[in-house]
Amino acid sequence: MATLNDVAAEAGVSPTAVSRHLNHRIELPQATRDRIDAAIAKLGYRPNVLARRLSRGKAEAISLVTPDIANPFFAELAAAVEREAHDHGYAVYISSTGGGAGNEAEAISRMADGHVDGLIMMTNRVDDGRLARLLAKLDNVLLLDEDIAGAGLPGVFVENAAGTYLAARHLIEAGHRQIALIGGPEGLMSVIERLAGFGRAMAEAGLTIPEGWTLLGDYTSAFGEAAAAQLLDGPRRPTAILACSDYIAVGVIKAVRSRGLVIPRDLSLVGFDDMAFAELVDPPLTTVRQPVAEMGRLAVRHLLALLEDGPRPPPETRLPVELVTRQSVAPPSPKDIS
Repeated sequence: MATLNDVAAEAGVSPTAVSRHLNHRIELPQATRDRIDAAIAKLGYRPNVLARRLSRGKAEAISLVTPDIANPFFAELAAAVEREAHDHGYAVYISSTGGGAGNEAEAISRMADGHVDGLIMMTNRVDDGRLARLLAKLDNVLLLDEDIAGAGLPGVFVENAAGTYLAARHLIEAGHRQIALIGGPEGLMSVIERLAGFGRAMAEAGLTIPEGWTLLGDYTSAFGEAAAAQLLDGPRRPTAILACSDYIAVGVIKAVRSRGLVIPRDLSLVGFDDMAFAELVDPPLTTVRQPVAEMGRLAVRHLLALLEDGPRPPPETRLPVELVTRQSVAPPSPKDIS
């Protein structure tokens, strides 16, 4: 079996240079990196990972806690986290909690037991204080996508309010005045902020939001369909709906079609996320794009700064969003304008 010294001799460098290259601890000239990599491939060298971890006193692994890995939004975030961590020599252990408090606590305990060096935490539920207290006991924790009130931890989030403001302005500029919103769990940071952005756009346009036209529940297709049904079957139908996730928008589309209506002829629709399927639905969905890959990359970089005693990341990092216009918005029918 080839050793570190064998690789060094083959590449014409010192064993220390090889070791630091493998551990991402040195920036070598490209030609030197290529020689080391070629020597590793030629000799079939495999580092003794266990010995390295013991010598460094680190697991060289981080934990990513996600509510639902089957959800494309969280899956894309997880993939970005894993790529960035791999580039820095860290493995990623992923826990999909289903949004359950017990599952979240179990995943967090793995870090407390020393199985990982750091934790990136995502949740999709409103905390009752227990999750914040658990996380506050730990070092090297970073929040991603949603804040957890009282935890006092650094986080990477998006400009939620700016996103719904852009979406609502787009609908208003298309001529809509009767606009409803369907959002996620009441009290969740993203929900609070997306409501605020929507409300600001409506207020600036001198528009009021009728009672019962702001419906909050879950970021799911099932809730989107049920909420849209309530709006469409009511005494007064909105001409546009702002869905605070693309999954909610899919549910709205189901409710619209089941009633023989057509988007955007009978109802305009804007989503939030810009998941891969958003341009594949019929009609292609106008939506707010979140920079998911950049969110994952920054989360890892900020966590590694905590792990490796680098400059401490800011308490909060906000990434910009953008409106992607497709074909799900049109001016309202003249008969629907009041």
